[in-house]
Amino acid sequence: MKEKPIIYVDFNEMVEPDLVLLSQKDFKKDKDGNDIHLVEGMLISVYMDDEDINGKQDDLIANGVIELNTAKDWSSHIKWCCRIDERDICNESDVKNMNNLSTQLKPIIEKGNCFTV
Repeated sequence: MKEKPIIYVDFNEMVEPDLVLLSQKDFKKDKDGNDIHLVEGMLISVYMDDEDINGKQDDLIANGVIELNTAKDWSSHIKWCCRIDERDICNESDVKNMNNLSTQLKPIIEKGNCFTV
């Protein structure tokens, strides 16, 4: 099964609590530099550079689905957005820490805001 592309976004460009601007064009490079053809309904992972309190890289990450931007406001020049799924935006370390927990605790934590990879 093909993995979802991982695409950079700026989480400061949230136009709704679960919607982030993605691209003005139909193609965007993924984390590995590959051109990704953006289409409505495509499942993707998104990330933004971030650091922990010690200055160590700890990117913000989320999963979502591509949507056509229908806004008629300041963001109308952007063609594509990403609708973040119910697992919300988390730091990469939060996901890694959760994946290391015992299987007894995972069902409890998965009801929260972070997601598993």
